[in-house]
Amino acid sequence: MPVLHTGVLQRFDNTREHTRRSLLIRAAKTSLLMLSIFISASALAEFIPKDSRVPGGVAVISLPQKGDAPPHVFFQENRVYTAKKNGEWFALVGLPLSLKEGQYQAYWRTKEGDKPFPIQVEHKAYQEQRLTVKKKHVNPDPKQLERIRKETPVIRGAMDTFKPVVYEQSSLIQPTEGRISSSFGLRRVFNGQPRRPHSGMDIAAPTGTPVLSALNGKIAAIGDYYFNGKTVIIDHGQGLTMLYCHLSRTENLKVGDQVTAGQQIGDVGATGRVTGPHLHWTVTLNKARVDPALFLNR
Repeated sequence: MPVLHTGVLQRFDNTREHTRRSLLIRAAKTSLLMLSIFISASALAEFIPKDSRVPGGVAVISLPQKGDAPPHVFFQENRVYTAKKNGEWFALVGLPLSLKEGQYQAYWRTKEGDKPFPIQVEHKAYQEQRLTVKKKHVNPDPKQLERIRKETPVIRGAMDTFKPVVYEQSSLIQPTEGRISSSFGLRRVFNGQPRRPHSGMDIAAPTGTPVLSALNGKIAAIGDYYFNGKTVIIDHGQGLTMLYCHLSRTENLKVGDQVTAGQQIGDVGATGRVTGPHLHWTVTLNKARVDPALFLNR
Protein backbone atom coordinates (compact mmCIF):
# COMPACT_ATOMS: atom_id res chain seq x y z
CA MET A 1 0.00 0.00 0.00
CA PRO A 2 1.50 3.34 -1.00
CA VAL A 3 2.34 5.81 1.74
CA LEU A 4 1.01 9.37 1.36
CA HIS A 5 3.27 12.01 2.81
CA THR A 6 1.83 14.71 5.07
CA GLY A 7 2.21 17.39 2.38
CA VAL A 8 0.22 15.32 -0.08
CA LEU A 9 -2.51 14.75 2.48
CA GLN A 10 -2.58 18.47 3.22
CA ARG A 11 -2.95 19.32 -0.48
CA PHE A 12 -5.73 16.74 -0.77
CA ASP A 13 -7.57 18.28 2.19
CA ASN A 14 -7.11 21.77 0.72
CA THR A 15 -8.47 20.63 -2.63
CA ARG A 16 -11.46 18.98 -0.97
CA GLU A 17 -12.15 22.12 1.09
CA HIS A 18 -11.84 24.31 -2.02
CA THR A 19 -14.30 22.09 -3.87
CA ARG A 20 -16.75 22.22 -0.96
CA ARG A 21 -16.54 26.02 -0.81
CA SER A 22 -17.00 26.28 -4.57
CA LEU A 23 -20.14 24.17 -4.37
CA LEU A 24 -21.48 26.31 -1.51
CA ILE A 25 -20.75 29.52 -3.43
CA ARG A 26 -22.41 28.11 -6.55
CA ALA A 27 -25.45 27.09 -4.51
CA ALA A 28 -25.61 30.56 -2.97
CA LYS A 29 -25.38 32.20 -6.39
CA THR A 30 -28.15 29.95 -7.68
CA SER A 31 -30.33 30.91 -4.70
CA LEU A 32 -29.65 34.60 -5.30
CA LEU A 33 -30.49 34.18 -8.98
CA MET A 34 -33.77 32.47 -8.14
CA LEU A 35 -34.53 35.23 -5.62
CA SER A 36 -33.67 37.84 -8.27
CA ILE A 37 -36.01 36.14 -10.73
CA PHE A 38 -38.74 36.07 -8.08
CA ILE A 39 -38.26 39.75 -7.26
CA SER A 40 -38.20 40.69 -10.93
CA ALA A 41 -41.32 38.64 -11.59
CA SER A 42 -43.10 40.46 -8.77
CA ALA A 43 -42.52 43.72 -10.65
CA LEU A 44 -44.21 42.40 -13.79
CA ALA A 45 -47.83 43.13 -14.61
CA GLU A 46 -50.20 41.97 -17.30
CA PHE A 47 -49.95 44.33 -20.24
CA ILE A 48 -53.74 44.71 -20.52
CA PRO A 49 -54.49 47.42 -17.92
CA LYS A 50 -57.29 47.50 -15.41
CA ASP A 51 -60.57 48.83 -16.82
CA SER A 52 -61.32 52.20 -15.20
CA ARG A 53 -63.91 54.42 -16.90
CA VAL A 54 -63.13 57.74 -15.26
CA PRO A 55 -61.27 60.82 -16.53
CA GLY A 56 -57.65 59.72 -16.82
CA GLY A 57 -58.66 56.07 -16.92
CA VAL A 58 -58.69 53.36 -19.59
CA ALA A 59 -61.75 51.69 -21.07
CA VAL A 60 -60.81 48.11 -21.98
CA ILE A 61 -63.20 46.93 -24.70
CA SER A 62 -63.40 43.34 -25.95
CA LEU A 63 -63.70 43.13 -29.74
CA PRO A 64 -65.21 40.17 -31.64
CA GLN A 65 -62.53 40.38 -34.34
CA LYS A 66 -60.95 37.26 -35.82
CA GLY A 67 -57.49 36.92 -37.30
CA ASP A 68 -54.18 38.65 -36.64
CA ALA A 69 -54.79 42.03 -38.28
CA PRO A 70 -55.19 44.75 -35.60
CA PRO A 71 -58.73 46.20 -35.49
CA HIS A 72 -59.16 49.90 -36.30
CA VAL A 73 -60.84 51.59 -33.35
CA PHE A 74 -61.30 55.34 -32.88
CA PHE A 75 -62.18 57.59 -29.94
CA GLN A 76 -62.73 61.32 -30.44
CA GLU A 77 -61.18 60.99 -33.92
CA ASN A 78 -57.98 59.45 -32.55
CA ARG A 79 -56.89 55.91 -33.44
CA VAL A 80 -56.87 53.60 -30.41
CA TYR A 81 -54.32 51.00 -29.30
CA THR A 82 -55.47 47.39 -29.77
CA ALA A 83 -53.89 44.29 -28.23
CA LYS A 84 -54.47 40.57 -28.54
CA LYS A 85 -54.47 38.35 -25.47
CA ASN A 86 -55.30 34.63 -25.41
CA GLY A 87 -56.73 34.90 -28.92
CA GLU A 88 -59.05 37.81 -28.02
CA TRP A 89 -58.69 41.40 -29.27
CA PHE A 90 -59.05 44.36 -26.91
CA ALA A 91 -59.19 48.11 -27.51
CA LEU A 92 -57.42 50.19 -24.85
CA VAL A 93 -59.22 53.53 -24.95
CA GLY A 94 -57.44 56.34 -23.12
CA LEU A 95 -59.92 58.70 -21.42
CA PRO A 96 -58.61 62.30 -21.15
CA LEU A 97 -58.57 64.00 -17.76
CA SER A 98 -60.70 66.76 -19.28
CA LEU A 99 -63.72 64.47 -19.84
CA LYS A 100 -66.91 65.20 -17.96
CA GLU A 101 -69.17 62.56 -16.48
CA GLY A 102 -71.41 61.10 -19.18
CA GLN A 103 -71.64 58.66 -22.08
CA TYR A 104 -69.19 58.64 -24.98
CA GLN A 105 -68.70 56.44 -28.03
CA ALA A 106 -65.73 54.54 -29.40
CA TYR A 107 -66.04 53.25 -32.97
CA TRP A 108 -64.76 50.02 -34.47
CA ARG A 109 -64.22 50.53 -38.20
CA THR A 110 -65.17 47.44 -40.24
CA LYS A 111 -66.01 46.66 -43.87
CA GLU A 112 -69.67 46.83 -42.91
CA GLY A 113 -69.28 50.29 -41.38
CA ASP A 114 -68.50 51.83 -38.01
CA LYS A 115 -69.73 49.87 -34.99
CA PRO A 116 -70.21 51.99 -31.85
CA PHE A 117 -69.18 50.94 -28.36
CA PRO A 118 -70.69 53.06 -25.57
CA ILE A 119 -68.37 54.18 -22.78
CA GLN A 120 -69.98 55.49 -19.61
CA VAL A 121 -67.49 57.79 -17.88
CA GLU A 122 -68.01 58.20 -14.14
CA HIS A 123 -66.98 61.20 -12.05
CA LYS A 124 -63.74 61.05 -10.08
CA ALA A 125 -62.57 63.72 -7.65
CA TYR A 126 -58.79 63.99 -7.64
CA GLN A 127 -57.10 65.38 -4.55
CA GLU A 128 -55.13 68.62 -4.38
CA GLN A 129 -51.36 68.69 -3.89
CA ARG A 130 -49.43 71.80 -2.81
CA LEU A 131 -45.72 72.01 -3.62
CA THR A 132 -42.95 74.54 -3.15
CA VAL A 133 -40.33 74.77 -5.91
CA LYS A 134 -37.83 77.32 -7.19
CA LYS A 135 -39.48 80.55 -8.31
CA LYS A 136 -38.07 80.19 -11.85
CA HIS A 137 -40.11 76.99 -12.31
CA VAL A 138 -43.36 78.83 -11.55
CA ASN A 139 -42.67 82.24 -13.10
CA PRO A 140 -40.08 81.74 -15.87
CA ASP A 141 -38.32 84.81 -17.27
CA PRO A 142 -38.62 85.72 -21.00
CA LYS A 143 -35.54 83.69 -21.98
CA GLN A 144 -36.85 80.64 -20.14
CA LEU A 145 -40.30 81.10 -21.68
CA GLU A 146 -38.72 81.07 -25.13
CA ARG A 147 -36.96 77.83 -24.29
CA ILE A 148 -40.25 76.31 -23.08
CA ARG A 149 -41.99 77.48 -26.26
CA LYS A 150 -39.45 75.61 -28.39
CA GLU A 151 -39.43 72.45 -26.27
CA THR A 152 -43.20 72.01 -25.92
CA PRO A 153 -43.95 70.92 -29.54
CA VAL A 154 -41.01 68.50 -29.45
CA ILE A 155 -42.33 66.79 -26.33
CA ARG A 156 -45.98 66.77 -27.42
CA GLY A 157 -45.04 65.63 -30.91
CA ALA A 158 -43.24 62.61 -29.47
CA MET A 159 -46.03 61.77 -27.02
CA ASP A 160 -49.13 62.46 -29.12
CA THR A 161 -48.28 60.34 -32.13
CA PHE A 162 -49.79 57.29 -33.78
CA LYS A 163 -47.63 54.91 -35.76
CA PRO A 164 -49.24 51.67 -36.99
CA VAL A 165 -46.33 49.66 -35.62
CA VAL A 166 -47.15 46.59 -33.54
CA TYR A 167 -44.45 45.60 -31.04
CA GLU A 168 -44.73 42.17 -29.48
CA GLN A 169 -45.55 42.77 -25.82
CA SER A 170 -46.11 40.29 -23.02
CA SER A 171 -45.73 41.95 -19.64
CA LEU A 172 -45.17 45.50 -18.51
CA ILE A 173 -42.18 46.14 -16.23
CA GLN A 174 -42.33 48.74 -13.48
CA PRO A 175 -39.71 51.26 -14.64
CA THR A 176 -37.97 51.68 -11.28
CA GLU A 177 -38.13 50.47 -7.70
CA GLY A 178 -39.31 52.94 -5.10
CA ARG A 179 -42.21 54.57 -3.28
CA ILE A 180 -45.07 56.25 -5.13
CA SER A 181 -44.73 59.80 -3.86
CA SER A 182 -47.34 61.46 -6.10
CA SER A 183 -50.17 59.68 -7.83
CA PHE A 184 -51.78 60.51 -11.16
CA GLY A 185 -54.36 63.28 -11.55
CA LEU A 186 -53.53 65.37 -8.48
CA ARG A 187 -54.66 69.00 -8.83
CA ARG A 188 -51.32 70.72 -8.37
CA VAL A 189 -50.59 74.06 -6.77
CA PHE A 190 -47.00 75.31 -7.10
CA ASN A 191 -45.98 78.11 -4.72
CA GLY A 192 -49.65 78.94 -4.23
CA GLN A 193 -50.43 79.07 -7.96
CA PRO A 194 -52.75 76.45 -9.53
CA ARG A 195 -51.25 74.51 -12.43
CA ARG A 196 -52.29 71.59 -14.65
CA PRO A 197 -53.16 68.27 -12.99
CA HIS A 198 -50.37 65.78 -12.46
CA SER A 199 -50.07 63.87 -15.74
CA GLY A 200 -48.17 60.86 -14.44
CA MET A 201 -46.91 58.88 -11.47
CA ASP A 202 -43.94 59.92 -9.33
CA ILE A 203 -41.77 57.12 -7.94
CA ALA A 204 -39.35 58.39 -5.27
CA ALA A 205 -35.98 56.65 -5.27
CA PRO A 206 -32.34 57.55 -4.56
CA THR A 207 -30.41 59.34 -7.29
CA GLY A 208 -28.73 56.76 -9.50
CA THR A 209 -31.44 54.10 -9.20
CA PRO A 210 -31.77 52.41 -12.63
CA VAL A 211 -34.74 53.38 -14.81
CA LEU A 212 -35.98 50.72 -17.24
CA SER A 213 -38.15 50.77 -20.33
CA ALA A 214 -41.54 49.36 -19.32
CA LEU A 215 -42.21 47.80 -22.75
CA ASN A 216 -40.63 47.14 -26.13
CA GLY A 217 -40.50 50.20 -28.36
CA LYS A 218 -38.46 52.91 -30.07
CA ILE A 219 -36.91 56.13 -28.77
CA ALA A 220 -39.14 59.02 -29.89
CA ALA A 221 -37.33 61.85 -28.09
CA ILE A 222 -34.44 62.27 -25.71
CA GLY A 223 -33.20 65.52 -24.22
CA ASP A 224 -32.82 67.90 -21.29
CA TYR A 225 -35.96 70.06 -21.00
CA TYR A 226 -36.82 73.03 -18.78
CA PHE A 227 -39.62 71.51 -16.69
CA ASN A 228 -38.92 67.80 -17.24
CA GLY A 229 -35.14 67.81 -16.95
CA LYS A 230 -33.34 64.87 -18.54
CA THR A 231 -36.05 62.94 -20.37
CA VAL A 232 -36.61 59.84 -22.49
CA ILE A 233 -39.84 59.33 -24.47
CA ILE A 234 -40.50 55.89 -25.95
CA ASP A 235 -43.04 55.08 -28.67
CA HIS A 236 -44.53 51.64 -28.02
CA GLY A 237 -46.64 51.70 -31.18
CA GLN A 238 -50.30 52.43 -32.00
CA GLY A 239 -50.49 55.64 -29.99
CA LEU A 240 -49.04 54.21 -26.77
CA THR A 241 -46.11 56.33 -25.57
CA MET A 242 -44.32 56.65 -22.24
CA LEU A 243 -42.29 59.53 -20.84
CA TYR A 244 -39.59 59.07 -18.20
CA CYS A 245 -38.18 62.30 -16.78
CA HIS A 246 -36.19 64.12 -14.08
CA LEU A 247 -33.37 61.63 -14.76
CA SER A 248 -29.85 62.26 -13.48
CA ARG A 249 -28.49 60.81 -16.72
CA THR A 250 -29.62 58.90 -19.80
CA GLU A 251 -28.04 55.92 -21.50
CA ASN A 252 -26.22 56.38 -24.81
CA LEU A 253 -29.43 56.35 -26.85
CA LYS A 254 -30.69 58.37 -29.80
CA VAL A 255 -34.01 58.91 -31.55
CA GLY A 256 -34.94 55.83 -33.57
CA ASP A 257 -33.10 53.32 -31.38
CA GLN A 258 -35.04 50.17 -30.52
CA VAL A 259 -35.37 49.32 -26.82
CA THR A 260 -36.67 46.21 -25.11
CA ALA A 261 -38.75 45.82 -21.97
CA GLY A 262 -36.43 45.92 -18.97
CA GLN A 263 -33.59 47.68 -20.81
CA GLN A 264 -31.97 50.46 -18.77
CA ILE A 265 -32.57 53.90 -20.28
CA GLY A 266 -31.20 56.09 -17.49
CA ASP A 267 -31.02 56.74 -13.74
CA VAL A 268 -33.36 58.42 -11.28
CA GLY A 269 -32.44 62.05 -10.63
CA ALA A 270 -33.72 65.49 -9.64
CA THR A 271 -33.42 67.53 -12.84
CA GLY A 272 -36.08 70.01 -13.97
CA ARG A 273 -38.98 71.15 -11.75
CA VAL A 274 -38.68 68.84 -8.73
CA THR A 275 -38.68 68.82 -4.94
CA GLY A 276 -36.36 65.79 -4.70
CA PRO A 277 -35.05 62.76 -6.62
CA HIS A 278 -37.75 60.69 -8.28
CA LEU A 279 -38.92 59.28 -11.60
CA HIS A 280 -41.91 60.95 -13.23
CA TRP A 281 -43.59 58.39 -15.50
CA THR A 282 -46.32 59.41 -17.95
CA VAL A 283 -48.40 56.96 -20.01
CA THR A 284 -50.28 58.23 -23.08
CA LEU A 285 -52.97 56.36 -25.05
CA ASN A 286 -54.58 57.98 -28.11
CA LYS A 287 -53.24 61.41 -26.99
CA ALA A 288 -54.78 61.02 -23.50
CA ARG A 289 -52.64 60.98 -20.36
CA VAL A 290 -53.80 57.99 -18.33
CA ASP A 291 -53.07 56.60 -14.89
CA PRO A 292 -49.94 54.38 -14.96
CA ALA A 293 -51.16 52.55 -11.83
CA LEU A 294 -53.77 50.81 -14.01
CA PHE A 295 -50.91 48.89 -15.65
CA LEU A 296 -49.30 47.74 -12.39
CA ASN A 297 -50.15 45.04 -9.87
CA ARG A 298 -50.78 47.32 -6.91
